This record gives sequence, structure tokens and C-alpha cells, in this order.
Amino acid sequence: MASKEKFTREYYMRSSPNVLFNYISAPSALAEWFAENVVNKNDYYTFTWEGADEVAKLVSKKKAESIRFQWLADEGTDYYWEMSIKIDSLTKDVALMVTDFSEADETDESIQLWDSQIEDLKHVIGS
Repeated sequence: MASKEKFTREYYMRSSPNVLFNYISAPSALAEWFAENVVNKNDYYTFTWEGADEVAKLVSKKKAESIRFQWLADEGTDYYWEMSIKIDSLTKDVALMVTDFSEADETDESIQLWDSQIEDLKHVIGS
């Protein structure tokens, strides 16, 4: 497996942390913006795009804070993808932090994909 580079993106959201957390953690809510369908069985989430399934294991979940997954293809590595909620202590602005890994020559494409996905999320939650 080729080595991957870690990247992090920050997206400001007009949403309460609790609503946002629901949209990044509940399978039915994820299916509204992240994938066509999302099914959770135990700690495994099956994400469906254009008829193809990808399975990720839930690594950690902190209520109203963050959720971390690892694709089964990355099992045995340190690679994961995470969405976490950050609240500015002064302004109380809410941001969604996305951390992911991609192969060096695919980082720009991965960032563009996340940007597009988060635009869909903003549309769904009215942000």
C-alpha cells in the first residue's frame, strides 16, 4: 500500500453543535449528504455510492464532539478519517474539522471531494 499524507480542513457552519453532530454520526443523516445510503451494523458502517459499497469501522465517537472511522482497506494502518466539531471560545462560531489521509498525488482531489461534500451538508442543514 502506498503511503498516505494527512490533511485537515476547517469548515465554518451555521449550526448548533448537537444538530451538526447528528449529521456527521447518524446513518440516516449521513445518507442525506455524505453517501447515497448508509447502514450501521454494530461498529461497521456501509457507505454506498453509485451502487458500490465501502465499509468503515467506527474507531471512536465522542457525543457532540467527534467521530472517527477507518476504512476496512486501511485496517492495520494508522490511516483514518475524522469529523470533529470545534467551537470558538470567544465568538462561539462552530466549525467542522475534517481530517483524512490520501495518497500524495490525490490530495487535491480528496480536498475537492470533501469541499463538495461539506457544501452538500451545509445545504441540507441550511447553513
